[in-house]
Amino acid sequence: MKRLVLSFVVSAFLVGCGSTVPLNDVPVSDATANPVSGSAGDAGASGVKSGGVAPVDLGANGAQGGLPSAKRIIYFDYDSFVIRPEFQALIAENAKVIMSQSGRKVAIEGHTDETGGREYNLALGQKRAEAVVGALSVLGVPSSQLEAVSFGKEKPAVVGNDESAYAKNRRAEIRYQ
Repeated sequence: MKRLVLSFVVSAFLVGCGSTVPLNDVPVSDATANPVSGSAGDAGASGVKSGGVAPVDLGANGAQGGLPSAKRIIYFDYDSFVIRPEFQALIAENAKVIMSQSGRKVAIEGHTDETGGREYNLALGQKRAEAVVGALSVLGVPSSQLEAVSFGKEKPAVVGNDESAYAKNRRAEIRYQ
């Protein structure tokens, strides 16, 4: 009896999977490519026009506020989110650039070295980013242009297990978007 039921179920399954579309009447179109003739520099032959795309220089003025990367990084002491006095001028310079470009958004990314746990480093990176956002806000930058983001120890600037590498990774980066 089980074999009879099993054969009925298998037959019903196969009938259900069948198609009613006749395979002999499927339309076939010619999908072969048309050969392209002409030389490599001939714009008319290939259908591609040359000179239509302007090169983009990401390091040019405007991509990152016109400031080199050294002018957009604030370093912090170990386990600290206090902005050191030597970076006040750098923050003031970035504040002027941000305020001159009122439509531009800026992300402040907080980073830490690899010591400490993941959650602790995310929190410390957030405090560093918020410290820079606070300093920019005090200088008159609208908070609508600023966003504080923490990467903790996930995006180190320098890979290494010595104090010089750790010091380079304790930072906040100002990223113009």
